[in-house]
Amino acid sequence: MKKDFEKTGIIFNPDIKEAKNIAREINRKIKNSEIFSIDNFKKDVDLIIVIGGDGTFLKASRFYGACNIPVLGFNAGRLGYLTSCRPDEIDYVVDALKNKHFTIENRLMLKSENKTALNDIVIKGLNCARTATLDLYINNKKLCSYVADGLIIATPTGSTAYSLSAGGPIVSPDIDCFLVIPICPHTLNTRPIIIPSSEKILVKTFEKNQKLNISFDGQDDITVSDEIKIEKNQNYAKLLTLNGKKDKFYDILKEKLHWSIAPKK
Repeated sequence: MKKDFEKTGIIFNPDIKEAKNIAREINRKIKNSEIFSIDNFKKDVDLIIVIGGDGTFLKASRFYGACNIPVLGFNAGRLGYLTSCRPDEIDYVVDALKNKHFTIENRLMLKSENKTALNDIVIKGLNCARTATLDLYINNKKLCSYVADGLIIATPTGSTAYSLSAGGPIVSPDIDCFLVIPICPHTLNTRPIIIPSSEKILVKTFEKNQKLNISFDGQDDITVSDEIKIEKNQNYAKLLTLNGKKDKFYDILKEKLHWSIAPKK
C-alpha cells in the first residue's frame, strides 16, 4: 500500500451537528481532497477521512477495506472509540499525514451471506420477545446449545462494543481470533469463548418455524431460515493511526472506557 495520498476523500455524517463544517475545514487544508456523502462512496481515492461517530466509521471501514484504502476518523459523535482524532486537531493531523507520521493497522473482519462486519455479527430469533435455542458448530462439530436471547460473534475490534456489554472479554486488536458471546443465557455455566479466526462457525436453530435475524455491525439486517455460516473475511479494514498520538489500543481503552480508574471513596 502506498503512503503517498494523491487524493483524499472526506466523508461526514449529515445527522451530526458540526460534522459538515469540520469536513469543509479539512477540505480547505488538504490539497486534492473531495467531500462526498456516506450514501455515495467513491473508490478513486487513496485515503478516507471520516467525520462522525463510530457508526459512520464502521460503514466506511467495511466498504474501503475491500478496496485496500485506509480510513482515519474524526470524532463528532458521542463515544468515538474508533474515531480517535478531535476536531481541534485538524492542523496536527494534516501535518502528520504530510510527513508520513502514521501507521496503517490491519483489522480482522467477519463475513457471512455476502455481507461484512468489522465489529460483530449478532444472531437472534426473529421473535425478539422470546429466547432462541441456538446450536453452535465449530468446523462442523457441535460445541454446545444455547438457550439465550442471541449470540454475538465478534472481532477483537468489536470486543469493546456490544460484546463488552454482554459480558465478553476485551481483546487486543492484534490478536488473530474471534469471540462467541451468548446474550442473556438461561444457564449459569454458559460462558464466552475465544477461537482462532481460521475456524468456521455455524449456528443452527431447530425450533419449529423459527427464523433468525442477523445483524452486521448493528447496521445491516437480514433474515435466514435455519442456519448461518460465519468465517473470516479475506479483506482487512485498514485503520490509519497517527504516530505519537494517544491512539493506540491501551491508551484508547483508558481514555474512552475509563479503564484502570479506581472508584471514588
